[in-house]
Amino acid sequence: MAYRIDKDTCIGCSTCADGCPVSAITEGDDGKFVIDEDSCIECGACADVCPVGAPRQAE
Repeated sequence: MAYRIDKDTCIGCSTCADGCPVSAITEGDDGKFVIDEDSCIECGACADVCPVGAPRQAE
C-alpha cells in the first residue's frame, strides 16, 4: 500500500520530499506535504527520514 502523510503530525519541513526517490511528495496549499499515491513506489524512504513519523502506510 502507498504511504500517506498524517497532516496533524507533519511539521512542513520537506525532509520527506527530499528523501523520496521518485518525487512523489509535494507541498500542499496548507504548507503540509502530500504523497501522490499513484507515483508512490512504497519504498518507505519518506518514513525513514521524517523526524516526526508523519508518513505512514495507507490502510
